[in-house]
Amino acid sequence: MVSRDSVPVLRRGIRRHFDSARGAEVLLGPERVIVLDEVAVAIVEKFDGSSIAGISAVLAETFAADTALVEGDVIEFVQELVDKGLASA
Repeated sequence: MVSRDSVPVLRRGIRRHFDSARGAEVLLGPERVIVLDEVAVAIVEKFDGSSIAGISAVLAETFAADTALVEGDVIEFVQELVDKGLASA
């Protein structure tokens, strides 16, 4: 279960890539392509050893949004990546 103290990382073999055919950032994995929107890219860019709380604080400041709301969205997104086997936290 992903929490505010979790430190998300992409699993081995998963990488972020700009797909020119789709004109979008994607996560590539074995037999998998996940298209990322602007918010998802901003979250994945912060998979640098930062906790969910740290990622949320930076994004809340960047997008001038409420930290609690951002944190809930970040937890939900990271949990989806974990459930799909694309990340661990």
